[in-house]
Amino acid sequence: MSGKISAVTKKILILCLLTGGLAVAAESVTDDQADDRETTPAAEQETPQEETAAGKNADDDSAEEEDPAKLEAEEEAAAVARPVSSDPVQVYGWKEWVTLSDGKADLKVAAKLDTGAYTSSVHAEEKKLFERDGKKWVRFVVLDPRDKEAGRIRIEAPLVRIARVKEPGGNSEAREVVRLAIQLGERKLKTDFTLSDRSNMLNPMLIGRTTIRELGWIDPSRAFIADKKVMR
Repeated sequence: MSGKISAVTKKILILCLLTGGLAVAAESVTDDQADDRETTPAAEQETPQEETAAGKNADDDSAEEEDPAKLEAEEEAAAVARPVSSDPVQVYGWKEWVTLSDGKADLKVAAKLDTGAYTSSVHAEEKKLFERDGKKWVRFVVLDPRDKEAGRIRIEAPLVRIARVKEPGGNSEAREVVRLAIQLGERKLKTDFTLSDRSNMLNPMLIGRTTIRELGWIDPSRAFIADKKVMR
């Protein structure tokens, strides 16, 4: 009897072992599936982070294209490559009278010739963007905010671009850029101007070096000498 019981006991033990093995295997499969479910959302969360980083890099690249330091470096390289001429060059003072016209009347404004500024700028009020023949234009008023009795003219000009200019506080401001015809002494030329609020400046116009290099030499010890045709 004990031998039969032993045989039965063996069968029971074998079944228990087999059943336990299947349970362990089932638990292992269940745990693996659970691990998959836990790791999948984490992997998905990395995607938007990568997209954000890519977007940030793209913004950084576009900002570098507008970097004034980069433009200045290119300008310096071009200046070094430009040959020095022995031809006489007219000399201008650090401040000169510049004439603007609206097609009907002329306006003379005092302009500071500043080699430290890249682009020229002019004080403009009542700015308004509009379209003409499918292109963007700007209508604005030029005057001397420190001497409003000196006169004013209303000018309409095609919009060249919108520039972002950094203020001393670190903030950037969007400004319209237009190309205007000016006369300085007997010299007539067209140059780009940013339309700015220069009410806190001594002069309503600033002539930057992109325009100065088309004019000639600057004598910082003299002013209003353009009409004298001083040559160097």
